[in-house]
Amino acid sequence: MPVHRSGSAFRRRSAVTGILLAALSLLFTLPAHSASAADVPPRGSAHLGMGVLEHDGRHGTPVPGGATQTEGVDVSSHQGNVAWSTLWNSGVRWAYAKATEGTYYTNPYFAQQYNGSYNVGMIRGAYHFATPDTTSGAAQANYFVDHGGGWSRDGRTLPGALDIEWNPYGATCYGKTQSQMVTWIRDFLNTYKARTGRDAVIYTATSWWTQCTGDYGGFAANNPLWIARYATAVGTLPAGWGYYTMWQYTSSGPTVGDHNRFNGALDRVQALANG
Repeated sequence: MPVHRSGSAFRRRSAVTGILLAALSLLFTLPAHSASAADVPPRGSAHLGMGVLEHDGRHGTPVPGGATQTEGVDVSSHQGNVAWSTLWNSGVRWAYAKATEGTYYTNPYFAQQYNGSYNVGMIRGAYHFATPDTTSGAAQANYFVDHGGGWSRDGRTLPGALDIEWNPYGATCYGKTQSQMVTWIRDFLNTYKARTGRDAVIYTATSWWTQCTGDYGGFAANNPLWIARYATAVGTLPAGWGYYTMWQYTSSGPTVGDHNRFNGALDRVQALANG
């Protein structure tokens, strides 16, 4: 005898089937980047060397050598209020503090870090984390100078530093071609010098510089190089620079993780400060 299904039962089963199919369809059509979007840090959180470990790795730490070098540190909001006397007593003699990022962020701990290092006797400077995909180089240089990145010939203030490296928020080269990146950097450097009278320091890593500027060598004559490499030796430098001025060699040093060596004795740090 044939079995007759009620219309309501058939409709209920059809509705459930439709819901399941819709759910499966949604699952397979979600954008591929949705899972990784949560890994993108908030704007303003970038800092010197943020991409070094991920892209270049760590290959040991330098051993004492014959050349005289002077220990330094760099800090950002991640360090909060810094124990500057502890760092001074450990032999640190110079420091850079993050002042700005893009044209949208200022470090809330900048005053404690910038003035605190100065007050214990260190030679200090400020740095700017570049975001070439948000505003022009000139706009960011002006923002930097207006929010702590200036310079004065007091013998204790280093020229501002441009932190130009991997983009933590998106495309490695910020969506720019190599020539566009060089133009952006030049725009920043020219504006900074016009505002302060000093050539800014360039902080970068050789691998990023090669990829995103085509290993451009045109800034080496005027802009001191601050190289990032976590290894026993500084390795190959970007084109044009025959030597480095500063070397960020680790992100896991004592008291403050990011430690650096100035390529020379303390009087050379003072000479850079004096211009």
